[in-house]
Amino acid sequence: MSLATSILPEFDHEMTTTRRVLAQVPPDRFGWKPHPKSWPMGGLANHISNLPHWAVITIQQDSFDVAPPGDAPFRAPEAKTPAELMAQFERNVAAAREAISGAGDALLMKPWTLQSGGQTVFTMPRVAALRFFVMNHLIHHRGQLSLYFRLADLPVPAVYGPPGS
Repeated sequence: MSLATSILPEFDHEMTTTRRVLAQVPPDRFGWKPHPKSWPMGGLANHISNLPHWAVITIQQDSFDVAPPGDAPFRAPEAKTPAELMAQFERNVAAAREAISGAGDALLMKPWTLQSGGQTVFTMPRVAALRFFVMNHLIHHRGQLSLYFRLADLPVPAVYGPPGS
């Protein structure tokens, strides 16, 4: 079994769960924050909806600098409504799935580097970066968004079991 074939079921499962969570972000709560230092709900949801795109970057590029010296830092597209958010997520998931399924084992074992300001944050095989930097990162923020729902007294969607409403 290829590495891509082995990771796609997990990817599909996590994207289905994430879709269910993102679909519950209410339009009137995009600006809500649980704390002044927190991201607004819409900003966190946007980050989550853009994380699948990192799979494309991880597969298509040898490295990526989120704040290249002498250039503007990376800025992901920002959806302003739940419909835009879901459309953005669906585009990113489709592109990520296509990139993963088209990647051979040799490519997935090649190193990939994340940089910030020209400094290396980490280097690891692409397959590890897909799990660590794309999926685990998305799962972490999805958990944060679920907590936002609880703190905002909104229904908490089911993630790994029954709904937590």
